[in-house]
Amino acid sequence: MLYVSLIFESLRAHPRVMFWTAALSQAVLWILLPVLFYASPPGDLPITLAIGHEFQLGTDQGPPLAFWLAEAAYRFGGMSAVYVLAQACVVGALWAIFALGRAVVGISHAVVAVLLMVGVAAFSVPTPEFGPALLAMPIWALILLHYWRALGEGRRAYWFALSIELSLLLLTTSMGWMLFALLAMFTAATARGRATLRTVDPWLCMAAALLFGLPYLAWLVHAEYVWKPALARLSSIDARSSIMEWLGIVRDLAVSHVGIAVFVLLAGGWGLSRGERVATVDRPPMPPLAKSMIYFFALAPAFAAALAFSFLGQPWSLASAGPLVILSGLAVVAAAGNQITLYRQRMLSFAWIGLLVGPPIAMAVAFLVLPWTLAIDFKVLQPAGEMGRFFADNFERRTGRPLTVVAGDPRVAALIALDPRTRPSLLLDASPERSPWVSFADVKAKGAVVAWPANDTPGTPPPSIKASFPDMVIEVPRAFDRLIQGRLPLLRMGWAVVRPQAEQPPPVR
Repeated sequence: MLYVSLIFESLRAHPRVMFWTAALSQAVLWILLPVLFYASPPGDLPITLAIGHEFQLGTDQGPPLAFWLAEAAYRFGGMSAVYVLAQACVVGALWAIFALGRAVVGISHAVVAVLLMVGVAAFSVPTPEFGPALLAMPIWALILLHYWRALGEGRRAYWFALSIELSLLLLTTSMGWMLFALLAMFTAATARGRATLRTVDPWLCMAAALLFGLPYLAWLVHAEYVWKPALARLSSIDARSSIMEWLGIVRDLAVSHVGIAVFVLLAGGWGLSRGERVATVDRPPMPPLAKSMIYFFALAPAFAAALAFSFLGQPWSLASAGPLVILSGLAVVAAAGNQITLYRQRMLSFAWIGLLVGPPIAMAVAFLVLPWTLAIDFKVLQPAGEMGRFFADNFERRTGRPLTVVAGDPRVAALIALDPRTRPSLLLDASPERSPWVSFADVKAKGAVVAWPANDTPGTPPPSIKASFPDMVIEVPRAFDRLIQGRLPLLRMGWAVVRPQAEQPPPVR
């Protein structure tokens, strides 16, 4: 008897419904988790919002677009709006993958490619930590979709759309320049691409993208603290250690695809009788250019980015991997051939649902249980709102002025800077060149709150903070309750006030 699962039947009968159900279900889960359980933004999101609040043209964190959008969302709807924006980026990326898949492998195989992305860590655990890498995902995917429309299908109007998307990517992440170069390489390496280069469209596209990227490049030329460390590392590079770092990044990217490997193993026919009837998903043959493009842009960006991260000494985390694995699902579908046979459909369905809902549910259970059992301190449970109100109110009571500058421990200070009433500027006092929007002169003139995690009873500040603010008045440490306190000790914060200098009277003439 031929068994057909509900997921497979939906895939064959209602592929668009299946796509939107999968994409929106994932988005809803990852919006509900932070809205219900996070008292503080995750990861580097507080720093992202502190940078975005200043609307700089560029920082050491990269081009400005993601920071601007994060700040706009926060002003519009608070942290909930930022979490919605993050998942809108994930859904936008999945839609572009689906649209590209429809064009090259047919609609049913396109849905299979999207469903496989649940098995990629960068998509199955799409952190609510909005930032450049997350914003780059939908833009990157749209670029590949419209590149195929323009080059593969010969539809000239898409060169204009491509120029806009490339401009946005260059204003989002430094990896945009890498994709720009890889697009040029692939175009020059294919016969159709070389023929296209004899027309004016791709050249106008390239010129428009570079024109929009010029303001950030001009800023970067003068931001020596951004590019000088990279040049210094290149001049004294240790090839062996860099190669080991490169291999480590490639390993991380491979491990992030374990979920796809599980799907492929479950769908395979190993260990089953040859005569068993199995449902299949068919497609027309892929254009050779499409197959080459899918393979190239599924592999080349990952290897090139790993090379850049390792040799330039840039900080690497799996949160940066989103744009690099955009085409993983499509590459597997392209390699599977014109007919995909799905064995063990019941197990496949359970595995897919488990990878979809398992990570957010596991995190929610961990938040509820681990503070009580293992006394684990989750940073997202720290009360950012209460901290911001306390320090802003106390500064104003002591000085008669609103709080405009906050410094000290970067994450703690960034959480205080989220106070929606005052939105003080963040000073990274250990490396002030990274926060050029505020200076120590501003601290002297306007005053500041300096905060850090208290590790002793009197709340002694770290030596580096004490050296940066020798005149600060240290206050009694403040204890805060976490959203879920469990068996943890109270969260104690050391803090100090730098009082603003009194205004000098005008000279007597």
